[in-house]
Amino acid sequence: MVRVFFSAGLRNLTGGAANIEVEAGTVKRLLAELDARYPGMAERLSEGTAVAINGEIINDALYEPIPDGAEVHFLEALKGG
Repeated sequence: MVRVFFSAGLRNLTGGAANIEVEAGTVKRLLAELDARYPGMAERLSEGTAVAINGEIINDALYEPIPDGAEVHFLEALKGG
C-alpha cells in the first residue's frame, strides 16, 4: 500500500479526503486506481501536475515504480499572474 496525499485544490474531487491508502506499483496504476475511486481525477492530475514519491519530485513519472509504504504527493502547478 502507498499513502497518497492531496493538496487542498484536489480535495473537491476526493470528498474532502486529505490522504488515502491505495495498492499500486507504478504511478500509471495509481492514477487508474484514483480515477476508479474519484472519477475525473486522472484527467485533472495529467494537466501540469508533478509527482513526488518519498519526497523526490519525478519528471515523466507515469511508469515510475512506487515502493510499498511510499508517500506520494501530487503537486499542482501554480496558477496566477
